[in-house]
Amino acid sequence: MSAHGGIQTVAPPAAAAGYEDLLVLEGARSGATIAIAVHSTALGPALGGARLWHYESAGEGIEDALRLARAMTYKAAAAGLRLGGGKGVICAPTAARPEGELRRALLLDFGDAVASLDGRYVTAEDVGTDAADMAVIAERTSHVVGLPGERGGSGDPSPVTARGVLAALGACLEHRFGDPSPAGRRVCVVGAGHVGGRLARLLADGGAELALSDVDPARRALAAELGADWLEPGEAILDDCDVLAPCALGGVIDAATVGRLRCRIVCGAANNVLADERLAVDLARRGIVYAPDFIVNAGGLINVYAELHQLDHEAVTNLVDHIGATVGLVLEEADRNGTTPLAEAQALALQRLGR
Repeated sequence: MSAHGGIQTVAPPAAAAGYEDLLVLEGARSGATIAIAVHSTALGPALGGARLWHYESAGEGIEDALRLARAMTYKAAAAGLRLGGGKGVICAPTAARPEGELRRALLLDFGDAVASLDGRYVTAEDVGTDAADMAVIAERTSHVVGLPGERGGSGDPSPVTARGVLAALGACLEHRFGDPSPAGRRVCVVGAGHVGGRLARLLADGGAELALSDVDPARRALAAELGADWLEPGEAILDDCDVLAPCALGGVIDAATVGRLRCRIVCGAANNVLADERLAVDLARRGIVYAPDFIVNAGGLINVYAELHQLDHEAVTNLVDHIGATVGLVLEEADRNGTTPLAEAQALALQRLGR
């Protein structure tokens, strides 16, 4: 075991080979397992969100941190940002959302863990956390972005993320149909939360034929407002649509569903849409255009990167809109080289990492 500022860390498991660091601890206040994976700092500090989630075991939380940290490295490199890749996971004790003193204890414990890494890892909001949570974490460390606007932070990143997804989706439509406009195209948005809901509004404004799905039935109100079809989560993934846009948790396309998909394009905001990277080959064989999620959803990272480097609105907009060009590039390269968009996106990231 090694130590970071008095906090004990475990020896990395075999899955962490090639990672720069893995910090795992039991929170002094909460008793919860906290994991921070630092995949790479080759281009800059490892930036990645703090995910507050209930896992069946601590091991699952650690594996999630490792998997997501690696994706963050690729995301930052492919977007041309001076950042590395990392991820933080706070293992919630129950499936119910932690509130009150328990939530505060979890966040303060996580802040101590971030502080112990001396700036090699910078955290931000993620699944289960928000800008207000970042303000609590900031009580223990300065290595946090995505603070509320009144604290000088960039606040909610979802509008920027949604804009980036729309740019990527346009590139996919251009590649598949020769026209980037969503007008008249059926788009099924799976997960109508912060990002998915905003994406749905943008698509509705663009004239798309919408279908929405979410585990929260209250989101039916948004579907009704936008004139969208409402689909149950179990059936949405198999909707006969032009674009399937997964915008909730990852792994929705797995070995059981990949052969049953009826979409022409997969392009959404969720991290790790594919349960197994090898499924990218199955999508390509079926003629389904797949936009690698770590490029598609980079808008949120760009949003907090701008906070870190004090970029103005124009610079942020240019970086986000360039997501579409990057997606177009990897789709063209995949066709040219007989590979997959995922392979080409990873190659682009590794090239920028200097490997």
